[in-house]
Amino acid sequence: MTVQEIMERAKTKETNLVIALIKDAVHLIRSQYNEDTKEFTTDLIDGIRDYPMPMDMVKLVSISVKDTNDDKYKKIRRLAFSPTVVKDNSPN
Repeated sequence: MTVQEIMERAKTKETNLVIALIKDAVHLIRSQYNEDTKEFTTDLIDGIRDYPMPMDMVKLVSISVKDTNDDKYKKIRRLAFSPTVVKDNSPN
């Protein structure tokens, strides 16, 4: 189905609004399903609290830290601080 067909069914002529709604719907679907799961690894640095995340990341599933005693990754059950949530208002 094309954007034009959706616009005709919704009886609207606002192309940018329809495209924004389609992008929001795709983002919502991607955030609810773990289909395209990727792994991201970074080294921890003493004194650094915030780390950059991949730009295409939609949802953080879990965080694990490597235990130096037994060389295994341990999942962090909850964060020590409340995460800062920033709402993305961009039309992209």
